[in-house]
Amino acid sequence: MTVNKDERWKSRTYVMGLALGAVVGLMSAYLFVRSAEENPETGRPEPIQTGTLITLVLGILGLMRQIAESGKPRRK
Repeated sequence: MTVNKDERWKSRTYVMGLALGAVVGLMSAYLFVRSAEENPETGRPEPIQTGTLITLVLGILGLMRQIAESGKPRRK
């Protein structure tokens, strides 16, 4: 089974998205752990507040929407 050149860009896009997402996720986890370790009392993270979690989710959804829109052709 051969993949034509028109279909290869999809595979490359998925692989790049996977790699970039993994790197960003790993960096985020590292920064979260590092900031939690700076807590002098317990060295553990505080529970994440619901408002903070909602803000993060909305920010991620906004970023995903911008990425999806960038794949559409531009209007003249």
